[in-house]
Amino acid sequence: MQDLRLILYPFSILYDGITSLRNWAFDTGILDQKEFDIPIIVVGNLSTGGTGKTPMIEYLIDHLVGKRIGVLSRGYGRKTNGYIEVSMGDLADKVGDEPLQIKRKFQDLIVSAVCERRVEGIEHLLKDHNLDVILLDDAYQHRQVKASHYILLTSYDQLYVNDYLLPSGNLRESRKGARRAKTIIVTKCPSSITKVERHNIKTRLNLLPQQKLYFSVIGYQKILLGIDSKIDLNELKGKQVTVVTGIANPKPYVEYLKGTVKVVHIKYNDHHIFTNDEIEMIRKEKIVITTEKDFMRLKEHHLLNVFYVPIKTIFLDNDLVL
Repeated sequence: MQDLRLILYPFSILYDGITSLRNWAFDTGILDQKEFDIPIIVVGNLSTGGTGKTPMIEYLIDHLVGKRIGVLSRGYGRKTNGYIEVSMGDLADKVGDEPLQIKRKFQDLIVSAVCERRVEGIEHLLKDHNLDVILLDDAYQHRQVKASHYILLTSYDQLYVNDYLLPSGNLRESRKGARRAKTIIVTKCPSSITKVERHNIKTRLNLLPQQKLYFSVIGYQKILLGIDSKIDLNELKGKQVTVVTGIANPKPYVEYLKGTVKVVHIKYNDHHIFTNDEIEMIRKEKIVITTEKDFMRLKEHHLLNVFYVPIKTIFLDNDLVL
């Protein structure tokens, strides 16, 4: 792996030059940024994925209860283009798995939409709805919008300060991009993380005076939810279960399940589109555990043997303050 990084390093230098020039143009006003009259909160990361953005968006929706909330995503993996407002009856192919998951979970408490052009998407939301706040999912690099609050997520097991720029690493932009964040959250921490370890991480991140740092863990429920039934996970204790994942970083999820069941893990790339043969393979299994995001794509195939474990973001020490 180290040899491959050395080979790709010159391309990372070129990539750094391009992205740094772009950021400089936005920072100096050469490229325009659009501001809006209501709070725009961006949730994103410097890396290519797997930091827990969707659970963070769900946490914010709960945190902002009572406000009229809009959620705007790109709708990664959808087969459509342009602005679409997400409805309960939509399929993942139309709006993307994560926006659909969020909409079905919160229903009329939010307005959810997808649009690859974030400025256009915000303008549509504000034209059609009277909102108090808009959450932008995975939009840290969408500099055309000048947000009022940037939340940067970084995974405990792959802090951005330990990573490298594409293609030799997973960073979308230089580590300097972290300076835009008002809030930095180290996600997917082990519940056993010590205060000393947290202090060491804070030192390595080298925060600016105005930046706030938080640590969070993944909270797993003990219930498996399916299309029309649910199972207590403890009922499967010691049994062999097929686990299907199509997310960027399935390791914490799989490790959690291994604490109860014997896992046969079938791993696909993030936002994987399941083929007919894969669907039939899944259908033949007695019980399949997947992630909530993958469940959004599998549900439309009426697989009664497929279940997921609901998760949520839990903050250590203090809840998030915006």
